[in-house]
Amino acid sequence: MRIAIVGAVLIALGLVAMATGVLPVEAVGALAARSAPILGFVVAMTIVAELAAEAGVFRAIAQHLARFARGRAIVLWLFVVAMATASTIFLSLDTTAVLLTPVVVSVAAHARISPIPFALTTVWLANTASLLLPVSNLTNLLAAERLDLAPVEFAALMWAPAAVGVLVPTVFLFVTRPRQLLRRYVPDEPTPPRDRVLLGIASAVLLVLVPLLVSGIEVWIPASAAAAALALVFVFRRPSVLRPGLVPWRLLVFVAGLFLAMEAAHELRLTDVLGSFAGQGEGPLELLRLSGVAALSANVADNLPAYLALEPFASSPLRTAALLIGVNAGALITPWASLATLLWHHRLVAMGVEISWAKFAALGCIVAPIVVAGAVLALSATS
Repeated sequence: MRIAIVGAVLIALGLVAMATGVLPVEAVGALAARSAPILGFVVAMTIVAELAAEAGVFRAIAQHLARFARGRAIVLWLFVVAMATASTIFLSLDTTAVLLTPVVVSVAAHARISPIPFALTTVWLANTASLLLPVSNLTNLLAAERLDLAPVEFAALMWAPAAVGVLVPTVFLFVTRPRQLLRRYVPDEPTPPRDRVLLGIASAVLLVLVPLLVSGIEVWIPASAAAAALALVFVFRRPSVLRPGLVPWRLLVFVAGLFLAMEAAHELRLTDVLGSFAGQGEGPLELLRLSGVAALSANVADNLPAYLALEPFASSPLRTAALLIGVNAGALITPWASLATLLWHHRLVAMGVEISWAKFAALGCIVAPIVVAGAVLALSATS
Protein backbone atom coordinates (compact mmCIF):
# COMPACT_ATOMS: atom_id res chain seq x y z
CA MET A 1 0.00 0.00 0.00
CA ARG A 2 2.89 2.38 0.71
CA ILE A 3 4.10 2.31 -2.89
CA ALA A 4 0.56 3.09 -4.05
CA ILE A 5 0.44 6.12 -1.75
CA VAL A 6 3.82 7.32 -3.00
CA GLY A 7 2.67 6.80 -6.58
CA ALA A 8 -0.58 8.69 -5.98
CA VAL A 9 1.34 11.64 -4.50
CA LEU A 10 3.67 11.68 -7.50
CA ILE A 11 0.72 11.56 -9.90
CA ALA A 12 -0.88 14.47 -8.06
CA LEU A 13 2.33 16.47 -8.34
CA GLY A 14 2.51 15.61 -12.03
CA LEU A 15 -1.02 16.86 -12.56
CA VAL A 16 -0.13 20.08 -10.78
CA ALA A 17 2.89 20.44 -13.07
CA MET A 18 0.60 19.97 -16.07
CA ALA A 19 -1.93 22.49 -14.77
CA THR A 20 0.76 25.11 -14.21
CA GLY A 21 2.38 24.56 -17.61
CA VAL A 22 5.61 23.15 -16.20
CA LEU A 23 4.87 19.80 -17.84
CA PRO A 24 3.55 20.27 -21.41
CA VAL A 25 0.58 18.17 -22.48
CA GLU A 26 2.52 17.07 -25.57
CA ALA A 27 5.29 15.64 -23.37
CA VAL A 28 2.73 13.73 -21.31
CA GLY A 29 1.16 12.35 -24.50
CA ALA A 30 4.53 11.15 -25.75
CA LEU A 31 5.24 9.61 -22.35
CA ALA A 32 1.89 7.80 -22.36
CA ALA A 33 2.48 6.42 -25.86
CA ARG A 34 5.87 5.11 -24.78
CA SER A 35 4.86 3.69 -21.42
CA ALA A 36 1.43 2.16 -22.15
CA PRO A 37 2.73 -0.99 -23.93
CA ILE A 38 5.33 -1.46 -21.18
CA LEU A 39 2.79 -1.19 -18.38
CA GLY A 40 0.46 -3.49 -20.31
CA PHE A 41 3.24 -6.08 -20.42
CA VAL A 42 3.85 -5.74 -16.68
CA VAL A 43 0.16 -6.32 -15.94
CA ALA A 44 -0.11 -9.29 -18.31
CA MET A 45 3.05 -10.99 -17.04
CA THR A 46 1.99 -10.51 -13.43
CA ILE A 47 -1.30 -12.24 -14.18
CA VAL A 48 0.49 -15.04 -16.07
CA ALA A 49 2.92 -15.59 -13.21
CA GLU A 50 0.22 -15.54 -10.52
CA LEU A 51 -2.02 -17.98 -12.39
CA ALA A 52 0.90 -20.27 -13.21
CA ALA A 53 1.75 -20.33 -9.50
CA GLU A 54 -1.87 -21.09 -8.62
CA ALA A 55 -1.76 -23.97 -11.09
CA GLY A 56 1.27 -25.35 -9.25
CA VAL A 57 3.85 -24.91 -12.01
CA PHE A 58 6.63 -23.44 -9.87
CA ARG A 59 6.03 -25.77 -6.93
CA ALA A 60 6.10 -28.80 -9.23
CA ILE A 61 9.42 -27.63 -10.69
CA ALA A 62 10.89 -27.15 -7.21
CA GLN A 63 9.76 -30.59 -6.04
CA HIS A 64 11.28 -32.25 -9.09
CA LEU A 65 14.52 -30.38 -8.54
CA ALA A 66 14.66 -31.44 -4.89
CA ARG A 67 14.22 -35.06 -5.96
CA PHE A 68 16.77 -34.85 -8.79
CA ALA A 69 19.37 -33.39 -6.40
CA ARG A 70 19.41 -36.79 -4.58
CA GLY A 71 20.02 -35.33 -1.14
CA ARG A 72 22.97 -33.12 -2.14
CA ALA A 73 22.48 -29.51 -1.05
CA ILE A 74 25.00 -28.14 -3.55
CA VAL A 75 23.14 -29.71 -6.47
CA LEU A 76 19.82 -28.43 -5.15
CA TRP A 77 21.31 -24.94 -4.80
CA LEU A 78 22.67 -25.02 -8.35
CA PHE A 79 19.20 -25.97 -9.54
CA VAL A 80 17.88 -22.92 -7.69
CA VAL A 81 20.54 -20.77 -9.37
CA ALA A 82 19.42 -22.06 -12.76
CA MET A 83 15.73 -21.61 -11.96
CA ALA A 84 16.19 -18.07 -10.59
CA THR A 85 18.26 -17.12 -13.61
CA ALA A 86 15.76 -18.52 -16.12
CA SER A 87 12.78 -17.03 -14.28
CA THR A 88 14.41 -13.61 -14.18
CA ILE A 89 15.53 -13.62 -17.80
CA PHE A 90 12.26 -14.80 -19.33
CA LEU A 91 9.59 -13.77 -16.79
CA SER A 92 11.15 -10.66 -15.12
CA LEU A 93 12.87 -10.01 -11.82
CA ASP A 94 9.61 -9.24 -10.00
CA THR A 95 8.27 -12.67 -10.94
CA THR A 96 11.37 -14.27 -9.43
CA ALA A 97 11.09 -12.20 -6.25
CA VAL A 98 7.38 -12.77 -5.76
CA LEU A 99 6.85 -16.35 -6.86
CA LEU A 100 10.18 -18.14 -6.64
CA THR A 101 11.11 -16.91 -3.16
CA PRO A 102 8.48 -18.93 -1.29
CA VAL A 103 9.26 -21.97 -3.44
CA VAL A 104 12.98 -22.02 -2.70
CA VAL A 105 12.46 -21.24 0.99
CA SER A 106 10.00 -24.14 1.22
CA VAL A 107 12.42 -26.45 -0.55
CA ALA A 108 15.20 -25.45 1.86
CA ALA A 109 12.91 -26.00 4.85
CA HIS A 110 11.86 -29.45 3.63
CA ALA A 111 15.49 -30.37 3.13
CA ARG A 112 16.36 -28.99 6.60
CA ILE A 113 18.88 -26.58 5.07
CA SER A 114 19.30 -22.95 6.05
CA PRO A 115 17.06 -20.87 3.76
CA ILE A 116 19.39 -17.84 3.84
CA PRO A 117 21.74 -18.81 0.95
CA PHE A 118 18.71 -19.84 -1.12
CA ALA A 119 16.91 -16.56 -0.33
CA LEU A 120 19.99 -14.46 -1.12
CA THR A 121 20.50 -16.38 -4.36
CA THR A 122 16.95 -15.53 -5.38
CA VAL A 123 17.07 -11.79 -4.69
CA TRP A 124 20.58 -11.21 -5.99
CA LEU A 125 19.96 -13.06 -9.23
CA ALA A 126 16.57 -11.39 -9.59
CA ASN A 127 18.50 -8.12 -9.91
CA THR A 128 21.81 -9.11 -11.50
CA ALA A 129 20.44 -11.67 -13.99
CA SER A 130 17.96 -9.11 -15.31
CA LEU A 131 20.35 -7.72 -17.93
CA LEU A 132 19.94 -10.10 -20.86
CA LEU A 133 16.51 -9.44 -22.41
CA PRO A 134 14.07 -6.52 -22.55
CA VAL A 135 11.44 -8.56 -20.69
CA SER A 136 13.80 -9.19 -17.77
CA ASN A 137 13.42 -5.73 -16.26
CA LEU A 138 11.20 -2.69 -16.73
CA THR A 139 14.32 -0.55 -17.21
CA ASN A 140 15.36 -2.86 -20.07
CA LEU A 141 11.98 -2.43 -21.73
CA LEU A 142 12.38 1.34 -21.58
CA ALA A 143 15.90 1.14 -23.01
CA ALA A 144 14.99 -1.30 -25.78
CA GLU A 145 12.03 0.83 -26.81
CA ARG A 146 14.17 3.97 -26.83
CA LEU A 147 16.95 2.35 -28.88
CA ASP A 148 14.52 0.39 -31.08
CA LEU A 149 16.33 -2.88 -30.37
CA ALA A 150 14.73 -6.27 -30.98
CA PRO A 151 15.23 -8.87 -28.22
CA VAL A 152 17.99 -10.64 -30.14
CA GLU A 153 19.81 -7.35 -30.75
CA PHE A 154 19.43 -6.40 -27.10
CA ALA A 155 20.83 -9.77 -26.01
CA ALA A 156 23.77 -9.38 -28.40
CA LEU A 157 24.65 -6.14 -26.62
CA MET A 158 24.11 -7.40 -23.07
CA TRP A 159 25.18 -11.08 -23.07
CA ALA A 160 28.64 -10.56 -21.53
CA PRO A 161 27.48 -8.26 -18.68
CA ALA A 162 24.58 -10.65 -18.06
CA ALA A 163 26.99 -13.59 -17.73
CA VAL A 164 29.03 -11.66 -15.17
CA GLY A 165 25.81 -10.75 -13.35
CA VAL A 166 25.02 -14.44 -12.88
CA LEU A 167 28.51 -15.76 -12.16
CA VAL A 168 29.75 -13.24 -9.57
CA PRO A 169 26.89 -13.59 -7.03
CA THR A 170 26.88 -17.36 -7.52
CA VAL A 171 30.61 -17.71 -6.84
CA PHE A 172 30.43 -15.31 -3.89
CA LEU A 173 27.64 -17.26 -2.22
CA PHE A 174 29.43 -20.59 -2.70
CA VAL A 175 32.72 -19.27 -1.34
CA THR A 176 31.14 -17.63 1.72
CA ARG A 177 28.69 -20.42 2.68
CA PRO A 178 30.39 -23.78 1.98
CA ARG A 179 29.17 -25.49 5.17
CA GLN A 180 25.53 -24.79 4.37
CA LEU A 181 25.85 -25.83 0.74
CA LEU A 182 28.20 -28.81 0.98
CA ARG A 183 25.92 -31.06 3.03
CA ARG A 184 23.36 -33.77 2.42
CA TYR A 185 19.64 -33.97 3.17
CA VAL A 186 16.72 -36.38 2.98
CA PRO A 187 14.16 -35.10 0.46
CA ASP A 188 10.46 -35.21 1.33
CA GLU A 189 7.96 -37.01 -0.82
CA PRO A 190 6.52 -34.71 -3.53
CA THR A 191 2.97 -33.43 -3.05
CA PRO A 192 0.62 -34.37 -5.92
CA PRO A 193 -0.81 -31.40 -7.86
CA ARG A 194 -4.29 -30.22 -6.94
CA ASP A 195 -5.41 -30.18 -10.59
CA ARG A 196 -3.28 -32.07 -13.11
CA VAL A 197 -5.20 -30.69 -16.09
CA LEU A 198 -4.69 -27.13 -14.94
CA LEU A 199 -1.01 -27.79 -14.26
CA GLY A 200 -0.53 -29.24 -17.73
CA ILE A 201 -2.28 -26.38 -19.51
CA ALA A 202 -0.43 -23.70 -17.53
CA SER A 203 2.90 -25.41 -18.24
CA ALA A 204 2.08 -25.56 -21.95
CA VAL A 205 1.14 -21.87 -22.04
CA LEU A 206 4.49 -20.94 -20.46
CA LEU A 207 6.39 -23.17 -22.89
CA VAL A 208 4.72 -21.39 -25.81
CA LEU A 209 5.08 -17.93 -24.28
CA VAL A 210 8.81 -17.95 -23.54
CA PRO A 211 10.03 -18.17 -27.18
CA LEU A 212 7.42 -15.62 -28.26
CA LEU A 213 8.86 -13.12 -25.77
CA VAL A 214 12.18 -13.20 -27.62
CA SER A 215 10.74 -13.50 -31.14
CA GLY A 216 10.71 -9.79 -31.93
CA ILE A 217 6.95 -9.39 -31.51
CA GLU A 218 6.08 -6.54 -29.16
CA VAL A 219 6.18 -8.34 -25.83
CA TRP A 220 2.82 -7.07 -24.56
CA ILE A 221 1.04 -9.00 -27.33
CA PRO A 222 2.06 -12.60 -26.44
CA ALA A 223 1.97 -11.76 -22.73
CA SER A 224 -1.60 -10.48 -23.01
CA ALA A 225 -2.63 -13.51 -25.06
CA ALA A 226 -1.11 -15.86 -22.46
CA ALA A 227 -2.87 -14.01 -19.62
CA ALA A 228 -6.19 -14.21 -21.45
CA ALA A 229 -5.73 -17.93 -22.20
CA LEU A 230 -4.91 -18.78 -18.60
CA ALA A 231 -7.76 -16.65 -17.29
CA LEU A 232 -10.17 -18.48 -19.60
CA VAL A 233 -8.97 -21.86 -18.34
CA PHE A 234 -9.36 -20.74 -14.73
CA VAL A 235 -12.93 -19.60 -15.45
CA PHE A 236 -13.81 -23.27 -15.94
CA ARG A 237 -11.37 -24.97 -13.56
CA ARG A 238 -10.98 -22.61 -10.56
CA PRO A 239 -12.96 -19.39 -10.98
CA SER A 240 -12.42 -18.36 -7.35
CA VAL A 241 -8.79 -17.55 -8.19
CA LEU A 242 -9.83 -14.81 -10.63
CA ARG A 243 -9.99 -11.73 -8.44
CA PRO A 244 -9.18 -8.02 -8.87
CA GLY A 245 -6.03 -8.48 -6.81
CA LEU A 246 -4.38 -10.28 -9.73
CA VAL A 247 -3.89 -6.88 -11.36
CA PRO A 248 -0.88 -5.15 -9.74
CA TRP A 249 -2.65 -1.81 -9.38
CA ARG A 250 -0.32 -0.61 -6.59
CA LEU A 251 2.67 -1.16 -8.85
CA LEU A 252 0.90 0.56 -11.74
CA VAL A 253 0.13 3.64 -9.65
CA PHE A 254 3.71 3.74 -8.38
CA VAL A 255 5.30 3.38 -11.83
CA ALA A 256 2.91 5.88 -13.44
CA GLY A 257 3.77 8.37 -10.69
CA LEU A 258 7.49 7.86 -11.22
CA PHE A 259 7.12 8.38 -14.96
CA LEU A 260 5.27 11.66 -14.47
CA ALA A 261 7.63 12.89 -11.77
CA MET A 262 10.76 12.19 -13.78
CA GLU A 263 9.27 13.79 -16.91
CA ALA A 264 8.53 16.93 -14.86
CA ALA A 265 12.06 16.85 -13.42
CA HIS A 266 13.50 16.68 -16.94
CA GLU A 267 11.37 19.63 -18.04
CA LEU A 268 12.64 21.63 -15.05
CA ARG A 269 16.21 20.48 -15.83
CA LEU A 270 16.55 19.20 -12.27
CA THR A 271 18.34 16.08 -13.49
CA ASP A 272 21.06 18.03 -15.31
CA VAL A 273 23.27 17.87 -12.21
CA LEU A 274 23.54 14.11 -12.70
CA GLY A 275 24.94 14.70 -16.16
CA SER A 276 28.02 16.37 -14.71
CA PHE A 277 28.70 13.25 -12.65
CA ALA A 278 27.79 10.75 -15.38
CA GLY A 279 30.32 12.16 -17.83
CA GLN A 280 30.60 11.37 -21.52
CA GLY A 281 32.41 8.97 -23.81
CA GLU A 282 32.49 5.20 -24.30
CA GLY A 283 35.88 4.22 -22.97
CA PRO A 284 36.08 1.73 -20.08
CA LEU A 285 36.64 4.45 -17.47
CA GLU A 286 33.79 6.59 -18.80
CA LEU A 287 31.45 3.59 -18.79
CA LEU A 288 32.53 2.67 -15.25
CA ARG A 289 31.84 6.25 -14.19
CA LEU A 290 28.32 6.17 -15.62
CA SER A 291 27.59 2.75 -14.10
CA GLY A 292 28.89 3.85 -10.73
CA VAL A 293 26.68 6.94 -10.69
CA ALA A 294 23.73 4.79 -11.81
CA ALA A 295 24.31 2.20 -9.07
CA LEU A 296 24.62 4.88 -6.40
CA SER A 297 21.45 6.59 -7.67
CA ALA A 298 19.54 3.30 -7.66
CA ASN A 299 20.50 2.57 -4.06
CA VAL A 300 19.50 6.08 -3.03
CA ALA A 301 16.23 6.43 -4.93
CA ASP A 302 15.25 3.06 -6.55
CA ASN A 303 16.47 1.79 -9.92
CA LEU A 304 13.52 2.92 -12.05
CA PRO A 305 13.73 6.66 -11.26
CA ALA A 306 17.52 6.36 -11.39
CA TYR A 307 17.26 5.03 -14.94
CA LEU A 308 14.77 7.70 -15.99
CA ALA A 309 16.92 10.47 -14.51
CA LEU A 310 20.11 9.28 -16.22
CA GLU A 311 18.61 8.17 -19.55
CA PRO A 312 19.27 11.52 -21.30
CA PHE A 313 22.98 11.14 -20.54
CA ALA A 314 23.19 7.65 -22.09
CA SER A 315 23.02 8.71 -25.71
CA SER A 316 24.38 5.54 -27.34
CA PRO A 317 23.67 1.81 -27.05
CA LEU A 318 26.97 1.28 -25.22
CA ARG A 319 26.32 4.00 -22.65
CA THR A 320 22.73 2.79 -22.25
CA ALA A 321 24.09 -0.69 -21.54
CA ALA A 322 26.42 0.76 -18.88
CA LEU A 323 23.48 2.63 -17.35
CA LEU A 324 21.45 -0.60 -17.18
CA ILE A 325 24.34 -2.41 -15.52
CA GLY A 326 24.43 0.23 -12.81
CA VAL A 327 20.72 0.49 -12.07
CA ASN A 328 20.01 -3.24 -12.36
CA ALA A 329 23.07 -5.18 -11.19
CA GLY A 330 24.11 -2.46 -8.75
CA ALA A 331 20.80 -2.38 -6.88
CA LEU A 332 21.94 -4.78 -4.14
CA ILE A 333 22.64 -2.58 -1.14
CA THR A 334 19.53 -0.79 0.12
CA PRO A 335 16.10 -2.45 0.52
CA TRP A 336 14.45 0.11 -1.76
CA ALA A 337 17.05 -0.07 -4.54
CA SER A 338 14.60 -2.20 -6.52
CA LEU A 339 10.95 -3.06 -6.07
CA ALA A 340 11.88 -6.73 -6.44
CA THR A 341 13.95 -6.56 -3.23
CA LEU A 342 11.02 -5.13 -1.27
CA LEU A 343 8.69 -7.81 -2.65
CA TRP A 344 11.26 -10.49 -1.79
CA HIS A 345 11.58 -9.31 1.79
CA HIS A 346 7.79 -9.18 2.19
CA ARG A 347 7.57 -12.85 1.16
CA LEU A 348 10.39 -13.81 3.54
CA VAL A 349 8.69 -12.15 6.49
CA ALA A 350 5.41 -13.88 5.61
CA MET A 351 7.23 -17.23 5.75
CA GLY A 352 8.95 -16.50 9.06
CA VAL A 353 12.45 -16.04 7.63
CA GLU A 354 14.39 -13.17 9.20
CA ILE A 355 17.33 -11.45 7.53
CA SER A 356 19.05 -8.36 8.89
CA TRP A 357 18.94 -5.35 6.57
CA ALA A 358 22.31 -4.28 8.00
CA LYS A 359 23.85 -7.62 7.01
CA PHE A 360 22.09 -7.49 3.65
CA ALA A 361 23.54 -4.03 2.99
CA ALA A 362 27.02 -5.09 4.14
CA LEU A 363 27.04 -8.06 1.75
CA GLY A 364 25.67 -5.85 -1.01
CA CYS A 365 28.48 -3.36 -0.51
CA ILE A 366 30.91 -6.16 -1.35
CA VAL A 367 29.04 -7.84 -4.20
CA ALA A 368 27.54 -4.84 -6.03
CA PRO A 369 30.83 -3.08 -6.91
CA ILE A 370 32.37 -6.34 -8.12
CA VAL A 371 29.36 -7.17 -10.28
CA VAL A 372 29.10 -3.67 -11.74
CA ALA A 373 32.81 -3.32 -12.46
CA GLY A 374 33.08 -6.82 -13.93
CA ALA A 375 29.99 -6.36 -16.08
CA VAL A 376 31.19 -3.01 -17.44
CA LEU A 377 34.61 -4.41 -18.28
CA ALA A 378 32.95 -7.38 -19.98
CA LEU A 379 30.75 -4.97 -21.95
CA SER A 380 33.75 -2.90 -22.99
CA ALA A 381 35.77 -5.98 -23.98
CA THR A 382 33.01 -7.45 -26.18
CA SER A 383 31.68 -4.26 -27.78
